[in-house]
Amino acid sequence: MTEPTRVVYWDASAVLPLLFAGSHTGAASAWMTLDGTAHLLSSLAYAETSAVIARLQRERALSDVLAGTAWNSLASWPWRRITVQPDWEIVSPLARKWPLRGADLWHLACARGLQRQLPELHLLTFDARLQEATRGEGLLQP
Repeated sequence: MTEPTRVVYWDASAVLPLLFAGSHTGAASAWMTLDGTAHLLSSLAYAETSAVIARLQRERALSDVLAGTAWNSLASWPWRRITVQPDWEIVSPLARKWPLRGADLWHLACARGLQRQLPELHLLTFDARLQEATRGEGLLQP
């Protein structure tokens, strides 16, 4: 097996379009099918995505069959599941620099920390504020 040439850290806003058709589904699918790519899914992105599936199912906005398909898809994609947390010293400087919600700040800080060991890492997000911070921090989505 060859080493990946690209490493993509997915946040929940990038994972959800793979599960539910929307304006970002094509772009997310294109990322998922890129050759030579390692796909990282953090425990936070998994929890956020799981919460959306469960909420939609509870609210009956998603049938049990479609929810089951979403759960199975989430489990079957070629994720490299990671348990990571941001370095304490990077969180508050990033919080002062970028107007992000807590979970988005967490993803940005984790990706910055991972990028020290994986310079080819990109943070994939469809959240506008996190995209701006991603570009500003050199985690640009190519």
